[in-house]
Amino acid sequence: MKKLGLLLCFIFLVGIGFAQDAQSYLDKGVEYYNAKNYSQAIPYFKKANELAGGNHAGCQCNIGQCYRLTENYTQAVDWYRKAAEQGHAAAQFNLGVCYDDGQGVTEDDAEAVYWYRKAAEQGYAAAQFNLGVRYNNGQGVTKDDAQAVYWYRKAAEQRHATAQYNLGVCYDNGQGVTKDDAEAVYWYRKAAEQGDAMAQYNLGVHYANGQGVTKDEVLAVRLWRKAAEQEFADAQFNLGRAYANGKGVEKNESFAVNWFRKAAEQGHGDAQGQLSLCYYLGTGVAKDLEQAKYWGRKAVAQEMDPLLKTVIETAVLK
Repeated sequence: MKKLGLLLCFIFLVGIGFAQDAQSYLDKGVEYYNAKNYSQAIPYFKKANELAGGNHAGCQCNIGQCYRLTENYTQAVDWYRKAAEQGHAAAQFNLGVCYDDGQGVTEDDAEAVYWYRKAAEQGYAAAQFNLGVRYNNGQGVTKDDAQAVYWYRKAAEQRHATAQYNLGVCYDNGQGVTKDDAEAVYWYRKAAEQGDAMAQYNLGVHYANGQGVTKDEVLAVRLWRKAAEQEFADAQFNLGRAYANGKGVEKNESFAVNWFRKAAEQGHGDAQGQLSLCYYLGTGVAKDLEQAKYWGRKAVAQEMDPLLKTVIETAVLK
C-alpha cells in the first residue's frame, strides 16, 4: 500500500484591520466581503484606510484581497505590498503567493521565499507551511529537508493540518529527521482528526500494516472510509480491496466493485485494473467482456501494479 508524498497548497487569509474612527466603513466593507461582493467592499475599505490616516496595513491588506478575488492582480500586489512593508503578516504571505503564482508580478521563487519568511518569522502558519514546502523542493532556496521539517513543525504546532500531514510524511520516510513510525502516526492522527483525507489514508495504511501502532484492520477500514467519502481515490481503492478480501470488514464483492468504480472513475490505474477483472470474472458484478476490456485498456495505458498489468494484458486484452 502506497503512501502519499508532500503537498503544496496555498491558503489565502483576509487580514482584517481596525481603526476607531473608521469602524463603520470597515464594518460595511466586511459585510460586502462576506457576501462575496468584493468590488463593493473595496471603496469602503479604502475609505476606512483614509480615515485611519491613509496607511493602515490591515485595510490595505483587505483591499489587496478584494482586488485579488476580482482578478485584478496588479492592484492586489500594489496593496499587499503597502501592507507587507509595514510588517503585516497576512499581506506578506499573500504577496509571497503572488510571486509564487506569477499573479500581478513576474513569477519569482526567491521573492516568494523572501515574503513567506517575513510572515513565517511572525508565526504565520500558512507561510511557515509554504516555506517548508520551498525548502523541501529546493525552490528559491537550497534544498534542505531539515529546514523543511523545522518550518512544518512550526505550522503543525499551530494545528495547520497539511503541515501536520507533511511532517508525518517526513517521519514516515526519514526525510529531514530520523525515520520514526510512531511520530509519523502521531502527526497523521493530528491531521486526520481535522478531516485531512491524505492523513486519514496514511494513518489507515499504518494501522493495516501495524507500523508505529498495533495492527488494526477494522480501524484501517474506518479511516479509509473517511478519506474515501472525501473522494480520495487511493482510499477508495484500498476500501475496495478490503471488501474484496474481507480484511477489516465483512467480505462483500459488490461493495468492492462500487469502491473500485469510484476510484477508477478518477483515473486510478490499479482500481481500473481491478474493475476490469471484476467484469471479466463476473465478481461482484454481471460478467461483461466489453466493460472488462474498456477498463482494462484504461488501466494499462497508465502507471499501475506490474503484476496486475500483466494479468490484464494476457487475460482480458488478449
